[in-house]
Amino acid sequence: MKQIAANMAGTVINVLVQLGDEVSEGQDILVLESMKMEVPIQSEVVGKVIEIKANIGDFVNDGDVLVVVE
Repeated sequence: MKQIAANMAGTVINVLVQLGDEVSEGQDILVLESMKMEVPIQSEVVGKVIEIKANIGDFVNDGDVLVVVE
C-alpha cells in the first residue's frame, strides 16, 4: 500500500481518479491550485486506488495524504 501525498499546500481543484481505478507511475491523479498555478499530483506507483482522502475544494498542506494506492 502506498500513500500519495501533497508536495505543497494548495486547494484541490480536480480529482482525476475514482475508487478502483488502476493507475500507472507518473499518471496525474489530482490537481492542486497553489499561488494561482495548477499543479498536477502524479502517482509514484502502479496499482489500484483504494482510498481517496481529498475532495474538490479541500485545502491540503504539504505532506497530507491525498490518495492511497494498493
